[in-house]
Amino acid sequence: MRKGRSAGTLAWQAMICIAVLSIWQWGYDLHARLPWLVPDLLDPYFVSKPSEIFERFLILSCIKSKVGAFNGWMNGDFAKCLARNDNNLWIATAITLKNTFFGFVIGVSTGFAAGLILGRSNRLSAIFQPFITAVNSIPRIALAPIIVLAFGIGDTSKVVTSWIVVVFLVFFNTFEGARSIDEGFVNVARLLGASEWQITRTVVVPSTMAWVFASLSPAISFALIGVIVGEFIGAEHGIGRLIIESEARAEASGMMVAVIVLMLVGVVLSALIWRLQTYLLRWQQHHMME
Repeated sequence: MRKGRSAGTLAWQAMICIAVLSIWQWGYDLHARLPWLVPDLLDPYFVSKPSEIFERFLILSCIKSKVGAFNGWMNGDFAKCLARNDNNLWIATAITLKNTFFGFVIGVSTGFAAGLILGRSNRLSAIFQPFITAVNSIPRIALAPIIVLAFGIGDTSKVVTSWIVVVFLVFFNTFEGARSIDEGFVNVARLLGASEWQITRTVVVPSTMAWVFASLSPAISFALIGVIVGEFIGAEHGIGRLIIESEARAEASGMMVAVIVLMLVGVVLSALIWRLQTYLLRWQQHHMME
């Protein structure tokens, strides 16, 4: 029955994708005759068409040349295209992914450590609460120009922007998880002679993992958003710079290629986080069922 439901779900998803792509490709052709039915948003000037986006993808990824001919791998045309275009789609995606990874890892680790420490200490949480609330009230994206100004247009500013977006998201989840631990478990561990480090390692950390993982899926998306915003403001490479360059040339197809690549990257990263969560929290009932 589960296989039947999965096949039915995949069939519906495939039909929805085909319908959306068909409307996107040919829907605007009906605008002149049925303007009340077809919205102006489907104008190819703004969102291009799937066929044009795919063609632009082949050019940006150096699979095709600008004149439409396929670049050969054996004759070196592909390598020459990569060398000629220092911000091609492959390099841009790799650099954006690298900065996203570092921003995500640093943000998760620092947010987890700070949330754990303040969550287990009433005195420290009382001291730092007004400062944390004040900093958290600032829209983190608004700090991106200051970060770029301070750290330059290199990769460091993108990692810092990604970190500052992620750290508070993970911190608050970890803080609430640490505060919600049943003190009975802690007292039992103390009665058994466990030290504070052993209590933290065997009771506190496992109890907060579900809270932490609940923040990881949005955190990876926010890490990617932070990097892209930093690349919008100033960057030498990256998908954000590809979008800005395409916008300057009024190339909707180039912008949509970058947006679709970002969407696919976000889906893959979220799926990896979900698989990691399912493995590490396999002792929970709903993960065991999966």
